[in-house]
Amino acid sequence: MTVSKTRAKLVDVARQLFAKNGVDETTMNDIALASKKGRRTLYTYFKSKEEVYMAVVESELEILSSSLEKVVAEKMSPDQTILKMIETHLDAIKMVVLRNGTMRAGFFRDIWRVERVRRNFDVREIRLFRQILTEGKEQGLFEIDNIDIMADILHYCIKGIEVPYIRGQIGEELEENKGWEYVAKIVYGVLGRKGVPGQK
Repeated sequence: MTVSKTRAKLVDVARQLFAKNGVDETTMNDIALASKKGRRTLYTYFKSKEEVYMAVVESELEILSSSLEKVVAEKMSPDQTILKMIETHLDAIKMVVLRNGTMRAGFFRDIWRVERVRRNFDVREIRLFRQILTEGKEQGLFEIDNIDIMADILHYCIKGIEVPYIRGQIGEELEENKGWEYVAKIVYGVLGRKGVPGQK
Protein backbone atom coordinates (compact mmCIF):
# COMPACT_ATOMS: atom_id res chain seq x y z
CA MET A 1 0.00 0.00 0.00
CA THR A 2 1.40 3.44 -0.91
CA VAL A 3 2.15 6.12 1.67
CA SER A 4 -0.87 8.21 0.65
CA LYS A 5 -3.23 5.20 0.72
CA THR A 6 -1.97 4.10 4.13
CA ARG A 7 -2.42 7.61 5.53
CA ALA A 8 -5.90 7.87 3.98
CA LYS A 9 -6.89 4.53 5.55
CA LEU A 10 -5.70 5.66 8.98
CA VAL A 11 -7.66 8.91 8.65
CA ASP A 12 -10.82 7.09 7.56
CA VAL A 13 -10.59 4.58 10.42
CA ALA A 14 -10.02 7.43 12.88
CA ARG A 15 -13.02 9.32 11.48
CA GLN A 16 -15.25 6.29 12.04
CA LEU A 17 -13.97 5.81 15.60
CA PHE A 18 -14.33 9.50 16.44
CA ALA A 19 -17.88 9.44 15.07
CA LYS A 20 -18.82 6.33 17.05
CA ASN A 21 -16.99 6.89 20.35
CA GLY A 22 -16.04 10.56 20.38
CA VAL A 23 -12.60 12.10 19.99
CA ASP A 24 -11.85 12.13 23.73
CA GLU A 25 -12.79 8.47 24.15
CA THR A 26 -10.68 7.25 21.20
CA THR A 27 -7.00 6.47 21.76
CA MET A 28 -4.12 6.15 19.35
CA ASN A 29 -4.06 2.47 20.25
CA ASP A 30 -7.74 2.14 19.23
CA ILE A 31 -6.92 3.67 15.83
CA ALA A 32 -3.90 1.39 15.36
CA LEU A 33 -5.89 -1.73 16.24
CA ALA A 34 -8.93 -0.85 14.11
CA SER A 35 -6.76 -0.01 11.09
CA LYS A 36 -4.69 -3.21 11.52
CA LYS A 37 -1.60 -1.12 10.87
CA GLY A 38 0.03 -1.15 14.29
CA ARG A 39 1.14 1.69 16.56
CA ARG A 40 4.52 2.12 14.86
CA THR A 41 2.87 2.75 11.47
CA LEU A 42 0.33 5.13 13.00
CA TYR A 43 3.06 7.16 14.72
CA THR A 44 5.02 7.28 11.46
CA TYR A 45 2.22 9.41 10.01
CA PHE A 46 0.88 11.20 13.08
CA LYS A 47 2.67 12.33 16.24
CA SER A 48 -0.53 12.65 18.28
CA LYS A 49 -4.29 12.17 18.30
CA GLU A 50 -4.57 15.94 17.79
CA GLU A 51 -2.81 15.54 14.43
CA VAL A 52 -5.13 12.67 13.49
CA TYR A 53 -8.21 14.74 14.40
CA MET A 54 -6.98 17.67 12.30
CA ALA A 55 -6.35 15.30 9.38
CA VAL A 56 -9.93 14.01 9.67
CA VAL A 57 -11.33 17.56 9.58
CA GLU A 58 -9.04 18.40 6.66
CA SER A 59 -10.23 15.35 4.68
CA GLU A 60 -13.87 16.38 5.21
CA LEU A 61 -13.10 19.92 4.02
CA GLU A 62 -11.37 18.49 0.95
CA ILE A 63 -14.62 16.71 0.04
CA LEU A 64 -16.50 20.00 0.49
CA SER A 65 -14.02 21.85 -1.75
CA SER A 66 -14.48 19.23 -4.45
CA SER A 67 -18.27 19.61 -4.20
CA LEU A 68 -18.01 23.38 -4.69
CA GLU A 69 -15.68 22.95 -7.66
CA LYS A 70 -18.23 20.61 -9.26
CA VAL A 71 -20.94 23.26 -8.80
CA VAL A 72 -18.76 25.87 -10.49
CA ALA A 73 -18.07 23.45 -13.36
CA GLU A 74 -21.81 23.03 -14.05
CA LYS A 75 -23.24 25.03 -16.93
CA MET A 76 -25.34 27.54 -15.00
CA SER A 77 -25.52 31.31 -15.06
CA PRO A 78 -23.33 33.04 -12.42
CA ASP A 79 -26.35 34.13 -10.35
CA GLN A 80 -27.62 30.53 -10.16
CA THR A 81 -24.11 29.26 -9.41
CA ILE A 82 -23.70 31.60 -6.43
CA LEU A 83 -26.90 30.31 -4.83
CA LYS A 84 -25.99 26.67 -5.54
CA MET A 85 -22.55 27.23 -3.96
CA ILE A 86 -24.13 28.66 -0.80
CA GLU A 87 -26.60 25.77 -0.57
CA THR A 88 -23.88 23.18 -1.25
CA HIS A 89 -21.56 24.71 1.36
CA LEU A 90 -24.17 24.80 4.13
CA ASP A 91 -25.69 21.39 3.37
CA ALA A 92 -22.28 19.71 3.10
CA ILE A 93 -21.02 21.21 6.38
CA LYS A 94 -24.24 20.12 8.09
CA MET A 95 -23.90 16.61 6.67
CA VAL A 96 -20.27 16.34 7.84
CA VAL A 97 -21.17 17.30 11.39
CA LEU A 98 -24.29 15.10 11.58
CA ARG A 99 -22.58 12.12 9.92
CA ASN A 100 -19.73 12.25 12.37
CA GLY A 101 -21.99 11.71 15.36
CA THR A 102 -20.15 12.30 18.59
CA MET A 103 -17.53 14.37 16.77
CA ARG A 104 -20.24 17.03 16.75
CA ALA A 105 -19.55 18.22 20.29
CA GLY A 106 -15.85 18.47 19.56
CA PHE A 107 -16.52 20.41 16.38
CA PHE A 108 -18.51 23.06 18.23
CA ARG A 109 -16.28 23.12 21.30
CA ASP A 110 -13.04 23.33 19.36
CA ILE A 111 -14.16 25.65 16.58
CA TRP A 112 -10.95 27.71 16.82
CA ARG A 113 -8.83 24.59 16.51
CA VAL A 114 -10.83 23.66 13.42
CA GLU A 115 -10.27 27.18 12.07
CA ARG A 116 -6.54 26.52 11.69
CA VAL A 117 -7.21 23.54 9.47
CA ARG A 118 -9.84 25.15 7.29
CA ARG A 119 -7.64 28.01 6.05
CA ASN A 120 -6.88 26.20 2.78
CA PHE A 121 -10.57 25.50 2.24
CA ASP A 122 -11.43 29.16 2.92
CA VAL A 123 -8.87 30.37 0.38
CA ARG A 124 -10.19 27.96 -2.27
CA GLU A 125 -13.81 28.93 -1.69
CA ILE A 126 -13.03 32.66 -1.87
CA ARG A 127 -11.16 32.05 -5.14
CA LEU A 128 -14.24 30.29 -6.57
CA PHE A 129 -16.49 33.15 -5.49
CA ARG A 130 -14.15 35.63 -7.20
CA GLN A 131 -14.30 33.59 -10.39
CA ILE A 132 -18.12 33.50 -10.45
CA LEU A 133 -18.50 37.15 -9.43
CA THR A 134 -16.10 38.15 -12.23
CA GLU A 135 -18.13 36.16 -14.76
CA GLY A 136 -21.36 37.73 -13.48
CA LYS A 137 -19.95 41.23 -13.69
CA GLU A 138 -18.57 40.64 -17.21
CA GLN A 139 -21.99 39.33 -18.32
CA GLY A 140 -23.71 42.38 -16.86
CA LEU A 141 -25.58 40.35 -14.21
CA PHE A 142 -23.92 41.86 -11.14
CA GLU A 143 -23.15 45.45 -10.26
CA ILE A 144 -20.06 45.10 -8.07
CA ASP A 145 -17.38 47.72 -7.40
CA ASN A 146 -14.82 45.44 -5.74
CA ILE A 147 -14.96 41.72 -6.56
CA ASP A 148 -12.28 40.72 -4.04
CA ILE A 149 -14.05 42.35 -1.10
CA MET A 150 -17.43 40.99 -2.19
CA ALA A 151 -16.01 37.44 -2.43
CA ASP A 152 -14.59 37.79 1.10
CA ILE A 153 -17.92 39.09 2.45
CA LEU A 154 -19.92 36.27 0.83
CA HIS A 155 -17.56 33.65 2.22
CA TYR A 156 -17.56 35.02 5.78
CA CYS A 157 -21.34 35.56 5.82
CA ILE A 158 -21.89 31.91 4.88
CA LYS A 159 -19.30 30.80 7.41
CA GLY A 160 -21.05 32.86 10.08
CA ILE A 161 -24.36 31.04 9.69
CA GLU A 162 -22.91 27.51 9.59
CA VAL A 163 -23.56 26.71 13.27
CA PRO A 164 -27.18 28.00 13.42
CA TYR A 165 -27.85 26.29 10.07
CA ILE A 166 -26.47 22.97 11.36
CA ARG A 167 -28.59 23.29 14.49
CA GLY A 168 -31.71 24.07 12.45
CA GLN A 169 -32.13 27.52 14.01
CA ILE A 170 -32.57 29.43 10.75
CA GLY A 171 -36.08 29.66 9.31
CA GLU A 172 -37.35 26.66 11.27
CA GLU A 173 -40.95 27.68 10.61
CA LEU A 174 -40.41 28.19 6.87
CA GLU A 175 -40.73 25.67 4.09
CA GLU A 176 -37.32 24.95 2.58
CA ASN A 177 -38.09 26.60 -0.78
CA LYS A 178 -39.36 29.75 0.95
CA GLY A 179 -36.17 29.95 3.00
CA TRP A 180 -34.01 29.82 -0.11
CA GLU A 181 -36.16 32.53 -1.70
CA TYR A 182 -35.14 34.82 1.16
CA VAL A 183 -31.50 33.85 0.67
CA ALA A 184 -31.77 34.68 -3.04
CA LYS A 185 -33.29 38.10 -2.28
CA ILE A 186 -30.50 38.97 0.14
CA VAL A 187 -27.67 37.70 -2.07
CA TYR A 188 -29.03 39.21 -5.28
CA GLY A 189 -29.68 42.50 -3.50
CA VAL A 190 -26.10 42.69 -2.25
CA LEU A 191 -24.70 41.78 -5.67
CA GLY A 192 -26.86 44.35 -7.45
CA ARG A 193 -28.21 41.56 -9.64
CA LYS A 194 -29.92 42.86 -12.74
CA GLY A 195 -32.93 41.26 -14.39
CA VAL A 196 -32.34 37.97 -16.18
CA PRO A 197 -34.66 36.95 -19.02
CA GLY A 198 -37.14 34.33 -17.84
CA GLN A 199 -36.41 34.90 -14.15
CA LYS A 200 -37.99 37.10 -11.48
